[in-house]
Amino acid sequence: MGKHNEFGKEGEQIAVDFLLKKGYTIVYRNYRYLKAEVDILAQKENILAVVEVRSRSSDFIENIADTITPKKIKLLVAAADHYVTEANLDVEVRFDIITILKNKKRFELEHLENAFYHF
Repeated sequence: MGKHNEFGKEGEQIAVDFLLKKGYTIVYRNYRYLKAEVDILAQKENILAVVEVRSRSSDFIENIADTITPKKIKLLVAAADHYVTEANLDVEVRFDIITILKNKKRFELEHLENAFYHF
């Protein structure tokens, strides 16, 4: 596995640990539907958070969260819709982004709730 893949998995684990500390239950990791992959499906009370994790090892000029394209959003929405329908859930669906920036040996995490809407 390449170093960037290892760091991506490490970033996802940091995000999972963060969500668990915030009282979320991790429902699914790396949920796949057609061409879509949802990094984390997490639930807290009646909210299903569809979480995209973005990890970077240095500070880019662009905002990490801005790297999520409209095509990626469309895929995430389709996957979330499929999951909710398949599991027959009655929940509010929210789309979040967790960004993780690694500066030397320190990690900075930002959780953006309702990062985008599905309409």
